[in-house]
Amino acid sequence: MPVHLLRHLVNLGQGAALQTGTDYGLQQGARVIVHFDADGQHSPELISKLIQPIRSGECDVVMGSRFMDPRDAAKVPVLKRILLKAGIFISWIFSGLWLSDTHNGFRALSADAASRIRLTEDGYAHATEILEHIRKSRLRYKEIPATIRYTEHSLAKGQSVFNSLNIVFDLVLRKLSR
Repeated sequence: MPVHLLRHLVNLGQGAALQTGTDYGLQQGARVIVHFDADGQHSPELISKLIQPIRSGECDVVMGSRFMDPRDAAKVPVLKRILLKAGIFISWIFSGLWLSDTHNGFRALSADAASRIRLTEDGYAHATEILEHIRKSRLRYKEIPATIRYTEHSLAKGQSVFNSLNIVFDLVLRKLSR
């Protein structure tokens, strides 16, 4: 398949990159948009499983979860697991949606859902912002098990433990600015 490389002249953050890619995909006529982290922890082979519920009309958004299958959950490093579980609660406070894995970068959106979601969070807080849009737009959503491959590379590129504080700060700041 052809590859289209999009690049911001200046690093604007993951949220901005996802919005730019989503906009481009919609302009090209994509019926389904897939997001996945670039650190190699998501398996491209799982994309067909991820988009199937959208193609069948079952839902508008599908999100991968490392915590639906105990074998996958056991692969998550302990400190990361604790922070991700805390993130579930924080995301619920801000979005109103309770999921098993709110900061998993593996998700698919129908073209209709993608057109309703406009990310303004440039950084990592975009994951919770997406959930807010899902709730406000009354989009149908589903979680599916998604195996994560943790390698030295993905662990080195992944978010710092301290970045979770930045995410909460960004969410609070956005709430106060409304």
